[in-house]
Amino acid sequence: MAAILDSLVGSCAKKLQEMITEEAVHILGVKEELKELQRKMTQIQCVLNDAEERSTKESAVNNWLGELRDAMYYADDIIDMARSEGGKLLAEHPSSSTESTKCGGISFFTCIPNVLNRRKIAVQIRDFNAQLEKISKLSEFLKLQKLQPKAEVSTVRKSINLVEPNLVGKETLHACKRLVGLVLANKEKKAYKVGIVGTGGIGKTTLAQKIYNDQKIKGVFSNQAWICVSQKYSEVAILKEVLRNFGVHEEQGETVGELSSKLAAAVTDKSFFLVLDDVWQPEVWTNLLRIPLHAAATGVILATTRHDTVAHAIGMENLHRVDLMSADVGWEMLWKSMHVNEEKDVEKLQDMGYDIVRKCGGLPLAIKVTASVLATKEKTENEWRKFIDRSAWSVGNLPTELSGALYLSYDDLPSHLKQCFLYLALYPEDWYIERNDLIRLWVTEGFIEEQQGQLLEDISEEYCYELIYRNLLQPDPRRGDHSRFKIHDLLRQLAQHISREESFCGDPQSLGAKTLSKLRRVSVVTDKDFIVLPNIDKEMIRIRTLLLTSAKIPNVGNTIFKILPCIQVLDLTGPSIQTIPDCIGSLIHLRLLDLNGTLISCLPESISSLLNLQILNLQRCQALHSLPSAIIQLCNLRRLGLDGTPINKVPKGIGRLEFINDLEGFPIGAGGDNGKTQDGWKLEELAHLSLLRQLDMIKLERATPYSTDSLLRNKKHLKVLNLSCTERTDEPYSEEDVSNIEKIFEQLIPPHNLEDLFVGGFFGRKFPTWLAAQSKMSENYWSSSSYQDWTRICGLQGDNRRSTDAVVAFPKLEMLVMENMPNWEEWSFVEEGHAEAAEGGEDGSPEIQKGEAPSPGMQLLLRLKKLGLHDCPRLGSLPRQQGQEATSLKLLDIRGATCLKVVEDLPFLSELLAIQRCDSLERVSNLPQVGELRINDCPGLRCVEGLASLQQLLLDEGMKELSSQWIPGLQQQHKELHGEDLDVYDW
Repeated sequence: MAAILDSLVGSCAKKLQEMITEEAVHILGVKEELKELQRKMTQIQCVLNDAEERSTKESAVNNWLGELRDAMYYADDIIDMARSEGGKLLAEHPSSSTESTKCGGISFFTCIPNVLNRRKIAVQIRDFNAQLEKISKLSEFLKLQKLQPKAEVSTVRKSINLVEPNLVGKETLHACKRLVGLVLANKEKKAYKVGIVGTGGIGKTTLAQKIYNDQKIKGVFSNQAWICVSQKYSEVAILKEVLRNFGVHEEQGETVGELSSKLAAAVTDKSFFLVLDDVWQPEVWTNLLRIPLHAAATGVILATTRHDTVAHAIGMENLHRVDLMSADVGWEMLWKSMHVNEEKDVEKLQDMGYDIVRKCGGLPLAIKVTASVLATKEKTENEWRKFIDRSAWSVGNLPTELSGALYLSYDDLPSHLKQCFLYLALYPEDWYIERNDLIRLWVTEGFIEEQQGQLLEDISEEYCYELIYRNLLQPDPRRGDHSRFKIHDLLRQLAQHISREESFCGDPQSLGAKTLSKLRRVSVVTDKDFIVLPNIDKEMIRIRTLLLTSAKIPNVGNTIFKILPCIQVLDLTGPSIQTIPDCIGSLIHLRLLDLNGTLISCLPESISSLLNLQILNLQRCQALHSLPSAIIQLCNLRRLGLDGTPINKVPKGIGRLEFINDLEGFPIGAGGDNGKTQDGWKLEELAHLSLLRQLDMIKLERATPYSTDSLLRNKKHLKVLNLSCTERTDEPYSEEDVSNIEKIFEQLIPPHNLEDLFVGGFFGRKFPTWLAAQSKMSENYWSSSSYQDWTRICGLQGDNRRSTDAVVAFPKLEMLVMENMPNWEEWSFVEEGHAEAAEGGEDGSPEIQKGEAPSPGMQLLLRLKKLGLHDCPRLGSLPRQQGQEATSLKLLDIRGATCLKVVEDLPFLSELLAIQRCDSLERVSNLPQVGELRINDCPGLRCVEGLASLQQLLLDEGMKELSSQWIPGLQQQHKELHGEDLDVYDW
């Protein structure tokens, strides 16, 4: 609780400091009281560290923290009320002061000319001062001490390698090999059941994942599914997840019986491999899945559980017990998890390392999180001895399985990360959390500490990476970009235990009125059709955050807007909401409103009162076609999400929203307007939005050329850029349309700090020069305008750069996707005119062929990791520079490039090449580092060679006969280099 309070007290003290400088404070006569109030807050903040340490042992201290928490939340609400009232009165009595009329600069008291309102707020401040005085005196009575704050560890930047080292011990590898053999040996049986048993955090899931992902199993069974069961599971959710894994569509509102019948039909006369991870009750198999899966011809079930009784009740025919790690294996995991390169670097600390492994009980999870703490310490005997002697190893009042290493990993966090970690208690077991969603939630909750020159969202993203680095978040292995993760169930239990008086995840109907009145954050997980709250007075409900995290989305109802007066984060995702009442304007504390997937057809103008609103999500709202004019009055808005919503009427003036940094589904207008509204926004309305971090523009074919090409170039925070045109199915675009879209794209020069670029539906014949600019020869051959384009992208200043200076184009770009481009024929970094000039040059310079690699002074796409080329039917070749300069490229995904004949000479492509529907493809060669090759529907492919590092080849059924021409050569090469056969699988 103290972790949450530290931020809350600091935030309130900062806001009070701002209030003290207001001139109207003199009129109120409370300036000295405000100073005293701020002094008390600062004083209280100094003893929070001591209070946190003592609260686990002393109930009086814990009760004091509870009182302080309520007081700080009340203070935060007072500030919101002043802001809201001031905003209303400012609109009625606009100030002559330019500064006070700025949207983001509404002052607290100069906006309140009404004497009664001033008096009301002044009285509230005086009353709160008296309340805080009592709390402050109580802290003296409890003898809370001022402790030095822990040294804040700098957060991990995205650039740090967060790839987990190979930490799987020999025991796990041997067990995996044996169990994979068992699965394959019994694949013809009706329902063969294998169990993995062991205590929490011992590595059951890790072993099951290795078995599930083993390539020897891929393609053996007709259907394969991984299901996280967890302690409190939903029968509907389990059945839906199995069906989804088996590729079967399910409808909203289907019953258990209907889903069971659908599952039985899906597996009839087929085979399946099913993993049930973290089973607590045998009924998930015996009562729920056993009968529908009996329709299958054959099947294997692998289940992980903590309890032998569960394994026996399911009827396991083979049981594998995961033992605690030995001291040697545990020590190896410890130093490798610290990101130490070689054991000799910590050899002198080995004996102490063995002690730490013993304190971790030989549990892999405990060892990993402990290693992450050690990684932040100096590698000296003195530092490690202090670490071993820390009191956090033996904190009282904690369940046994949560004490020791797990609690220590929490205790070691800086205060700003503690509250972020505790927030994870709101998510159900095994729930994958989207990184962008969590980043926004932390920002709106006020958890992020401001740093000069950085957006809060960027800092919040760094917090995510820090928790991943500390092994407190587990990235989804199916995504290589850490864009989704979950929390281990033991760490989740720890977060829930520490924040139990603040947060709740489950069915709120199970709570008593008294318990609900204390909670500030509720995450709804229920099987019921409706959300039901205990019978309690509206004034007693203090919930500030309401999230819907059920697999089955319950019906919320419009009453929700009337019973949550303190709500700040409101998630109403799903089809249960059809209208938004005018009374939403009374929710003045609201920071985040998520209406994704709702059935609303309009938003009321009363949302103009939501001056604190920072996030408005309106994605996939199929009935919503217009936005109210009130949108442009939401002066603190940071994100507007419209992706998948058919908006065709918007208000003018989005450029006034100076804090907005995330626009998703931004519709470009065709020019139709009636004065206040228009059919989409114009490009120039983006000019004043200098903080843009993510921008997704659609309907770009409707844009008109802008007066300058600096629209995006100077947006230094822009990381993600999506540029999309609408696919036209009725008739092709005209020549005028083609010329216009080429001009539009030519002007949309991105900033050099761009990380992700997506281009979809582009129907021009040539790419803009900023993406396919000339990149060769001496300076004599640069035209001034094109040269300036390159220097803008590369972040260069001035025009006097020598040709030998290194230039990095798109120095931060990591992902590039080109999709649905029917007219794109050629991609080259060399412009035709310059190539011809080079070939006929009279200055004695060597001839340079069209498409030749750039000079050493020009470096292209150095950080590019993923490249996707989807449905570009006329693209005939890849640029040679891509293979020579894209040194970080890991994944190349090509689909529907029907004119592409060759994919070759990509020496740095290191992980995966996937090629689908490339009818003219004849050769794939010279890819020395590629580990996995996937080919589907390429009927002309006659040659595949030069893949020395290839480990896996995946082919669809139609490629098997054709591949007989080149698979023997690959097999022979693999045998010579690696001494074993190349793995070939169905795709």
